[in-house]
Amino acid sequence: MKEISKQTRFFDLPIPFVFESQDVIENVQVAYRTWGRLNAARTNGVLVCHALTGNADADDWWEPLFGEGRALDPARDFIVSSNILGSCYGTTGPASEGEIWGAAFPPITIRDIVSLQRLLVRHLGIKRLRLVIGGSLGGMQVLEWALAAPDLVEAIAPIAVSGRHSAWTIGLSEAQRQAIFADPDWRDGAYALDAQPRHGLAIARMIAMATYRSHASFESRFGRERDAGGTFAVESYLRHQGQKLVDRFDANCYVALTKAMDSHDVARDRGTYEATLASIAHPALIVSVDSDVLYPPAEQQELAMLMPNARLETLSSPHGHDAFLIEMDALSEIVADFRARLGVADAHVILSRADGEGSCDGGVSAKEILRRASPLRGSAASG
Repeated sequence: MKEISKQTRFFDLPIPFVFESQDVIENVQVAYRTWGRLNAARTNGVLVCHALTGNADADDWWEPLFGEGRALDPARDFIVSSNILGSCYGTTGPASEGEIWGAAFPPITIRDIVSLQRLLVRHLGIKRLRLVIGGSLGGMQVLEWALAAPDLVEAIAPIAVSGRHSAWTIGLSEAQRQAIFADPDWRDGAYALDAQPRHGLAIARMIAMATYRSHASFESRFGRERDAGGTFAVESYLRHQGQKLVDRFDANCYVALTKAMDSHDVARDRGTYEATLASIAHPALIVSVDSDVLYPPAEQQELAMLMPNARLETLSSPHGHDAFLIEMDALSEIVADFRARLGVADAHVILSRADGEGSCDGGVSAKEILRRASPLRGSAASG
């Protein structure tokens, strides 16, 4: 097990967990963190979903989004973030302590990840999730939440993600996995935890890091600079990033979770892609990164076009896909504005129900206020 923060709590699933594949495992554990308090009605839950190599410490990797007036306010929200199924930060996965599954761990899908999260949410007594939010792999979970538990979720914010993994992203995932498989220490996934395929995992991370950024980002940061030994600065950067991941992650987990990402398709076994997205009626904030080469803006535009109550916002940044982990102050403002508009809408829905279509707020009808404050369509940022 990798290093886990002292604030992490653990939920031991009291029943066997059944995967989509119909594989069953017992003694599943979920590592999670919470911030704030659950209100008396148990309706102020907010779920934060992490990306591929993330963990439950959302206040660490998304710190600028936390606080008064920010996107995630512990004084208002009961915020939950859990380490996902198949990872190596406390939740059961291929490298779990006690029973090392390795490559024998059952295949994971995004729906499996969300299924386990739902059991955690139930365990915590949450009756409503005001918001489910996450980027990249986290965004896949967000979309699945809207489809798998529509009555539990009020609003969603999928960030820098598509509704299904494209050939482009599947191809990149496979290239990373093949780098791991080519390492002699891979041993078909049957390696000891202290002898994992470090070289292959490092190369996989280097490939990924190149897709998480952009041409402009690398040019401005590295250009053609070299160190005293003649190594290009960008080479040193990628090697450093590869080594950092090797020191904190597990190769079998990486393989399992990239395959889970490749399984991502909201329409699988649900009908057409268009009809499935059209069935997501929740107020939705779709955030696109204008320099993202991994999940390009056209994919978020498609989500916003097909989801009936979606608002598209663009995070402008030269840093590519990882901008949602870099431009965090700007992202917090976008999410906080979306949530404020939802709050205004909720308040006036209550008022309009009490007063009919009557006038309020200086003679403007509740219906008109709702129209003006709608979080659903368009924004200055998205044109």
